[in-house]
Amino acid sequence: MRHIAIIGSGPAGYYTAEAAQKKFGDDVMVDIIDRLPVPYGLIRFGVAPDHQSIKGVSRRYEATALSENVRFVGNVSVGKDVSISELQSCYDAVILATGAPNDRPLDIKGADLGNVYGSAAFVGWYNGHPDFAELKPNLDVRNVVIIGNGNVALDVARILAKTTKEFEGADIVDHALSALSLSKIENITILGRRGPHQIAMTPKELGELSKLENAAPVVDMRDLPDIGEDALLEPGIRKSVTHLRDFAAVPQSLMGDKDKRIFFDFFASPVEIIGDGAAKKIKVEKTMLDHQLRSNGTGEFYDIDADLIISCIGYQTPPIDEVPYEHGRGRFANVDGRILPGLYCVGWARRGPSGTIGTNRPDGFAIVDIVAEDLSQNGNANTNANISGQKKGRAALDEILSQRQVKAVTFRDWKKIEQAEIARAREGAPREKFATIEEMVAILE
Repeated sequence: MRHIAIIGSGPAGYYTAEAAQKKFGDDVMVDIIDRLPVPYGLIRFGVAPDHQSIKGVSRRYEATALSENVRFVGNVSVGKDVSISELQSCYDAVILATGAPNDRPLDIKGADLGNVYGSAAFVGWYNGHPDFAELKPNLDVRNVVIIGNGNVALDVARILAKTTKEFEGADIVDHALSALSLSKIENITILGRRGPHQIAMTPKELGELSKLENAAPVVDMRDLPDIGEDALLEPGIRKSVTHLRDFAAVPQSLMGDKDKRIFFDFFASPVEIIGDGAAKKIKVEKTMLDHQLRSNGTGEFYDIDADLIISCIGYQTPPIDEVPYEHGRGRFANVDGRILPGLYCVGWARRGPSGTIGTNRPDGFAIVDIVAEDLSQNGNANTNANISGQKKGRAALDEILSQRQVKAVTFRDWKKIEQAEIARAREGAPREKFATIEEMVAILE
């Protein structure tokens, strides 16, 4: 019997568990360990609450989770409740699938002022992540600046721009919905260091901006390249740029009585956040692209009113004791997913925050193939050795947790939490998430 521990219950974790089942059949036992009492990671806390169809992928993970040889071990913190070396003594392979839940720092003056947040924190706040339930951003403001030109920036802008009615069917948490319903936001500016042809925004997400009840997107036609250059773009980006051209073609005077504007400010790099205790303005430098499409400052500066600033410039994997780490890339140090003998990483923890949810599936299957190769070649000095295939797996982990009085949450426990969330949902919503670990655990007591 092979014993595998997967750290992290998001897409990468469950796809890897599925791959292990298909690779080893009944000859494997998989424990999926997560520090939270609830599974699904990015699906629960990262995907926008108004994108319920994307969250539906969790049904596939549930089929894996309910298998007899896969176990969810929630409410167990690796590095605190149990160490990596202890897990390696229990399991033939330990696979880190922790994702990249931490914000990449915004390295400019004033980034530590009040009402300046990274997207992981802000998205976590409106998605009910226990780490950010007490964030309390001030939405009693007129002007918001979002830094970044990817889908996360679009998600944040859309959430800030929506009316309460537009959240019907969404699982946005009540504390965020209440704050948004009272917000006075009028102007949302999305800053991008480069131009429309370099965005990382997908057509679906951009197209949603044109359907908002009380907000309209605004693009300066002068920022758009000659339309003939669009032919050189990949199809997806070309469709996205077509949306931007459509936005630019509508004068603000014809945008009706919508109260909010979402401005796209291209070729603009943030330099400094200005304020007294809290953000008031952001200083921006105009940029231009060189022949390698890198942005360079022009020496021309201007200020944008900004009472709330959200940085959507990327994520990084948090380090774990005993695990080599690449600080420059914000991921675990690895070669094709191998970190140390018997220790691996997968998904964003392996490659950094890139790709879609579905990208993690082939990544999970690839890392299981590597684990299988190492298991079959055990004892060869030139391989990732020290994998015996004779370890005790979950029985050994349970003994450690019992000794330390750590009560793990099972998948059956999670289903009780889920049913309680469904029962307390407001009308039209699929659930009302518990936003603290204490509330989640209390359901089980």
